[in-house]
Amino acid sequence: MNSKVYFIQTAREENVKVISEKAKKIFIKSGLADSIEGSSFVALKIHFGEKNNKGYIKPEWLQGIISLIREKTIYAFFTDTNTLYRGNRAEALSHLKIAQEHGFSLELTGIPVIIADGLLGRDYQEVEINQKHFSKVKIARAIFDSDFFLGLSHITGHILTGFGGTIKNISMGCASKTGKLEQHSDIKPNINTYKCNGCKLCILICPVEAIFLKDDKAKIYEEKCIGCGECLAVCRQGAVRINWDESSVRVQEKMAEYALGILQTKKKFGFINFILKTTKDCDCLAKDQSPIIEDIGILASNDPIAVDKASVDLINEKAGEDLFKKIYPQIDWKVQLEYGAKIGVGNLDYELVKID
Repeated sequence: MNSKVYFIQTAREENVKVISEKAKKIFIKSGLADSIEGSSFVALKIHFGEKNNKGYIKPEWLQGIISLIREKTIYAFFTDTNTLYRGNRAEALSHLKIAQEHGFSLELTGIPVIIADGLLGRDYQEVEINQKHFSKVKIARAIFDSDFFLGLSHITGHILTGFGGTIKNISMGCASKTGKLEQHSDIKPNINTYKCNGCKLCILICPVEAIFLKDDKAKIYEEKCIGCGECLAVCRQGAVRINWDESSVRVQEKMAEYALGILQTKKKFGFINFILKTTKDCDCLAKDQSPIIEDIGILASNDPIAVDKASVDLINEKAGEDLFKKIYPQIDWKVQLEYGAKIGVGNLDYELVKID
């Protein structure tokens, strides 16, 4: 049977209160709000955006959803996990400051922020899934302990997976640091010395000091590399290379298995995708990015595969082509959805229910 995905049109040009009311409306119409019971611990999983990034979901857009949740329970909280790479979200204290700077304050939203995997990213619970890549996955403790899970995802492109939506948000985004490392472990970049100009940006960004300079060219210690992909993102010369055919497929499959782990910890969950200011790269990029397509709207479902598939279909329909394949031709972004459907994360077939 097809999964239902609810869709409402909106754009950033509309007043933030209008966007908030539309988000609340789709939350109600989709039935997701009905799953929240009194005294439930509700985890609102979101990406707070890296410093200087402007694409993240704005807290003002969520005020309607938050007010509805607060009518049902006093135990709601925003959450995310610490990053594998160096930056302003690599440990909980700096992460909380970024969340505060981007508007996710108790004063503005009425609910607190909890970094789900603790101070240094070591707080997790193993969940048994028995799949091809993992027998167990490491889910951040605060997310594991919640009663209702609401994934709030900003649709973007992604340098490692081609596309990022709900699946990426609930896999990489809900894993402890060790869990993130496990998902990235097949990515082994190398340096094209002909393109490298020895600028040292990759050396500065590497979280494990796996890159060094030899004869004014960057080199990578393979045994140290954790596959986080930060060197690929930061290199302005295109000198960092990855075997995409092998690496991206495995990373996406591992993401799908981690998403399965999230679903197995929860009896009640829901997913909302925002196709507003869709950018080439994800919100981990520490700069403002221009949108790659016009704003489309908000989607909601209790099926993470279906809501992502519907989101991409709407984008491609407006673009008149496979937009993410055009941007990242070396990556088959569909792997995460097709493999996820195969192992029971969700359904590729869906019915789009449009809300006025």
